[in-house]
Amino acid sequence: MITGANMWAEDDLGPGAPPCLHSYKAPVEGNVYRMYHGTSRENAEKIKVSGFKQSSGGMLGRGVYLSRDLEKASRYPLDLPENKRVVLRVKVNVGRVKKIDKQGHPLQKTWHDHGYDTAWCPPKCGMVSSGLEEDCVWDPKRITVIGEICPKTQGAQGACHNHY
Repeated sequence: MITGANMWAEDDLGPGAPPCLHSYKAPVEGNVYRMYHGTSRENAEKIKVSGFKQSSGGMLGRGVYLSRDLEKASRYPLDLPENKRVVLRVKVNVGRVKKIDKQGHPLQKTWHDHGYDTAWCPPKCGMVSSGLEEDCVWDPKRITVIGEICPKTQGAQGACHNHY
């Protein structure tokens, strides 16, 4: 059986797909990037119908938590077994980006109050225990679902690889 990141392998989306900026490079203001959001299958269906909703809090405050690192997104929700999870592939207009690279950063939870649309936690900056990149987008309208990825199990090749 395939385990770990290989279970969530992303295929080549072909021409016209939004770029997937490597997670170690800072997102450029105003650009659109491919990102990932790990959730339950049930919540994925709600998001596809009604769109994302802002979380009430978190490490970076309110917003929608995403990552450009598929491995990071595939771990969520942490309390669900892998076969109950799905990763939504999204495109995001990041707007104005604030780099938050340490716990206790002066704008860690107030970045939006200072005119930023996205907070970016670079990989290996000490903020996230996994060391993987994380983004928090204030306005859910900046995010569009473009597909979903289910874990690949033996004999099934990611049956829910839907493109919209």
